[in-house]
Amino acid sequence: MKIYIAFDTAHKERGKIDENYTELKEFLNSNGFSCKNFVEASITHESLKPYDILVFACPDFAKISRQEILEIENWVKDDGGGILLLSHAGGDRGRNSNLSDVSELFGITFENDQVLDEEKNFGFENLPIVSEFNPPHPITNDIEKICYRAGCSLTIIGAAIPIVSSNETSDPFSTPLICVSEPERGRVVCSGSYEMFRDQIGGGFQFEEHPKFASNLFNWLLSEYRTDLRSSGKLPTPEPERADLEEFCESEEIKTSRFPRIDIKEDITNRDEILDLLNSYLNYIEIMRENIKKIIKNIPEGKEKEIVEDEVNKFLITDADFEELKKKQKQLSKSTKKEKSESDVIISKKEDTNKSEVEEETSKSEEGEEEQPEKEEFEDIDLDARREELEAEVESLESKLKSIVNLLKFVESKYEKGDMDEENFKKQRKKFQKDLEKIKGRIKKLSKILKE
Repeated sequence: MKIYIAFDTAHKERGKIDENYTELKEFLNSNGFSCKNFVEASITHESLKPYDILVFACPDFAKISRQEILEIENWVKDDGGGILLLSHAGGDRGRNSNLSDVSELFGITFENDQVLDEEKNFGFENLPIVSEFNPPHPITNDIEKICYRAGCSLTIIGAAIPIVSSNETSDPFSTPLICVSEPERGRVVCSGSYEMFRDQIGGGFQFEEHPKFASNLFNWLLSEYRTDLRSSGKLPTPEPERADLEEFCESEEIKTSRFPRIDIKEDITNRDEILDLLNSYLNYIEIMRENIKKIIKNIPEGKEKEIVEDEVNKFLITDADFEELKKKQKQLSKSTKKEKSESDVIISKKEDTNKSEVEEETSKSEEGEEEQPEKEEFEDIDLDARREELEAEVESLESKLKSIVNLLKFVESKYEKGDMDEENFKKQRKKFQKDLEKIKGRIKKLSKILKE
């Protein structure tokens, strides 16, 4: 039985199976899996059906749309899909991405930090050697250590489990690095280090037990429900990838499946929708540019190739044009922030947390305006339309509150036992207390709104 893995390429992922993930690809392909480039510019539940596992190998300066996130969630929960989310040092803020918007659906967030260890490392502090595998899990079975290369830490906010944690000598210490979740029929794995699977690099895929770790990970991502569907022949298989130029150019199936029509709504009501539409077009343009270049590259040298290149260049968007589009997109993003509707503020609140919440609160307090932004956020809100969303946020915040309280107790216990020095203890306690105050304040405001 062949298991199909889709490696997303439409969100400018750093990890590419034809470039720097070739060793991982070859290893998986020789062990019952089939790795495919997934070039859907707009991910849908339907387009995911042929695949058993979806991988986001560190999106770089690209964001997954809200609609795509909903489609992915349905595929995981309803179809038993497995999803692997891989980030990098700096998290979403460092990569200008939004993986946490996906992972939060399954009880996990990526932190905007970097895990360092001056004592236990593979030559450099940003290459920590980790061996904290508790609780036991099939993914870490028979694994003694891994190199968590250039990665960020994670936080549990819901029904998820940390299976790999940083060392006590690490900064941050004893914090989740790799987490798993089993939402309904599906399975989820989140890791802050996409580089641990990279080719020909210290601490990458060839590091000691990383191939075994990868095997455990991808085998676990295949849920029992998905296994039953695949083995019974109830699932479609992906279209074969065509290397032949003539087949590639003439195949209408490839054209329609890779570049579905974008439906432009006539009733676009705000700039966020315009921005989402522009993002979709930019993704299409970039993919088409690359495909056109590959097609030209396959044409034999000669006069005909020069003619084709001349004709293509007449209409092919140039690098300068593309940068101008990006500039306009950036300008539109700025104006969107100024004029976004109140409902959009609530939906996109997770993106706003990329900024330091603690610094924001401190700045507001100093200016004596800490209440004003909250008033603006909930002004004229359609409570009936947003009640379910706000209640879900309160539930999530309460869960996070409990996690932070437990972490605070854990830190206090280590300090009392003499396992932590006073400086680190005060630093950690101060951070947790600020987080608690922030979350309590948010819960209080939301609860007040819900009672009105």
